[in-house]
Amino acid sequence: MRGMRSPRRVRLSTLLIGLNAGLVLLAVICVSIAGVRLLRRLADEQALARVRLAGANALQAVERSARDVGVSAHLLGERPTVGRLLREGDAQGLAAFLERFRQTSRLSGCAVLVQGRAVAVGGRSFPWMEIARASRGGSSALVAVADRLVLGATSPLVASPDATVVTVLVLDDAFAQALARQAGQPVEILPVAGRALWEEGPRSRLREAALEVERGAAGKLADVYLDVRTLRGARGGAVALLETALPTAPVAASLAQLIQVLLAISLAVVAVATASGWWISRRLTGPVGALTSAAARIGRGDFATPVPRVAGKELGVLAGTLEASRRQLLRLTSELRQRQAEGEAVLTGISEGVFSVDRDRKIRYLNPPAARLLGVAPEAALGRFCGDVLQPVEGAGGVRPCDDQCPILHARFRGATRATERLRSADGSERVVVITSAPPSEELQFQVFSDETEQEAARRLRDAVLAHVSHEFKTPLAAQHASLELLRERLAGLDESAGGDEPTRALLRAVERGGLRLTQLVDNLLESARIEAGHASLRHGSVALDEVVEEAVEMTAPLIEQRGQTLEVDLPYPLPEVEGDAPRLTQVFVNLLANAQKYAPAGSAIRIGGEVRPEVVLLWVEDEGPGLPAGAGRSLFERFLRAPGREEAEPEQSGMGLGLWIVQSIVERHRGTVEARREGSGTRVRVTLPRRPPAARTGEKGTAA
Repeated sequence: MRGMRSPRRVRLSTLLIGLNAGLVLLAVICVSIAGVRLLRRLADEQALARVRLAGANALQAVERSARDVGVSAHLLGERPTVGRLLREGDAQGLAAFLERFRQTSRLSGCAVLVQGRAVAVGGRSFPWMEIARASRGGSSALVAVADRLVLGATSPLVASPDATVVTVLVLDDAFAQALARQAGQPVEILPVAGRALWEEGPRSRLREAALEVERGAAGKLADVYLDVRTLRGARGGAVALLETALPTAPVAASLAQLIQVLLAISLAVVAVATASGWWISRRLTGPVGALTSAAARIGRGDFATPVPRVAGKELGVLAGTLEASRRQLLRLTSELRQRQAEGEAVLTGISEGVFSVDRDRKIRYLNPPAARLLGVAPEAALGRFCGDVLQPVEGAGGVRPCDDQCPILHARFRGATRATERLRSADGSERVVVITSAPPSEELQFQVFSDETEQEAARRLRDAVLAHVSHEFKTPLAAQHASLELLRERLAGLDESAGGDEPTRALLRAVERGGLRLTQLVDNLLESARIEAGHASLRHGSVALDEVVEEAVEMTAPLIEQRGQTLEVDLPYPLPEVEGDAPRLTQVFVNLLANAQKYAPAGSAIRIGGEVRPEVVLLWVEDEGPGLPAGAGRSLFERFLRAPGREEAEPEQSGMGLGLWIVQSIVERHRGTVEARREGSGTRVRVTLPRRPPAARTGEKGTAA
């Protein structure tokens, strides 16, 4: 008994996972089999419906062609030219006229018969009397002539009662191809007279069934879905079969894709079932797993997470022992961590960069300010030569300071040194830094350096703060706008029931205008920060200028209404499309309208006009304000600069001088231009944008089609 091996025990978690996954897998297999059968049946039904529809379209096309042949016969019979040429006996002229008529009517042939004899023929030669007998009565008919099928029609010649005109259209391969293009599926026309040549098989049986049923027959064969319809002659007998085919390969491929998707879903369901089984097993085997994880954390040096309490005597004692060990280790390492944290706080809290090197001048430590200043990640700089990380500018003769003027080497022999270096940034710009190097301490040597480019640092700090503050304004402004919309709707309801409250509505409009001005200011600040930071990219797409102007007018309407001004829009219709970013162009016209509203007198008119030229579109905003002072010119579009003399026009509404600067930046990024000039007593700001190339418009239409 001692030598017998104990049987291998199955873990509870494994048993639970296997049972759960097995049951789900069995259910998925049953559902998948039923689903595949249903999908195959639905695919066959849909394919048969498609081929029946294509067959019906092809049959209608044949009937239309028959009507066209009949109409052509009537038109030819009513032509006075035919009667005149026939009376004059001009057979050659009559044949030439018939040939032109045949080509114009897209017929295979046409002829004039006198007492059963063809006196003139246009196109190919046919048994005209046989066709005339089959189609007498003025209607077109399908006739089998030798080995060809033709649509023929007759009509009496109006100018000569004893003459008859005959028109013919051959149902050849070209006609079948035209039918296929109209029906959307391959089409074949088979004469019934040649049925002896049909091969035995499912297709032949389907054709025989179609001859017996008036509406034809359809079915699925080995490689094709086939719809067969009968074409009947003048006497009602079947003359030909019209076959429309749909290959089974595309349908089978689509069905295979659906089956693959179903299989993927089944595998995903099994995976979810396995995961749920695993979760259940973890819930049941949790206590042991929790202690195992706690021991692993302690082994990795994680002493802050307490060991969880577990039920049971033995496991409880084990958990208590692990917790006591954790507390002892935490107490022993807390002092070391505190000292390390103090040193780390000093190094990371200062604004100067600090780095240390070994005896080979390879970087062993780099604090975050130094990493930010150098534009590298601390982990990427460790182990590299300090000169390769700092990138000092080469001196005369292309010699780097690391070779003969390194402050680190000087400090090893002279004590602490201080040197001014010029470093090259990753973007190619240069910055001036002051490096202070300390003597070596054991194996390390520390250096402190600071950036002396104060103006650049101040500008970046200003732009960063501006962008963050502006961005933080967007959320409360959006909430305020939504609240105002809701309040306006409620006031409208109160107006209908209680007679209205004009002071409240006026107060609401005032708050809305204030919010609109603040939103415009924040948008301009954000756009200014993006432009300065180089992140003002455009999304290129088709832009309808009508919608851009309409949205800008809607956004600035409360501001214009505040001062009793009127807005006159006179634009060519329709405006051509341009290539660009619609929200940015909307911001352009919002700024222009807000600028005009500020400087135009109360009760005056603001006009929006435009002109379409072959290559560009011109749009302008015009006001009746004090106009531009002499010498303003391009200075009007500079940042934080407002035109001299215009500040006094509306001092209570003066802005920051960003609006027109942003307008110029956006328009120039759209490859356009903007200019301001005096127009009478007011000011006109004109925007010129290039029209979208015709090739781009044609490409978009083709893609949409």
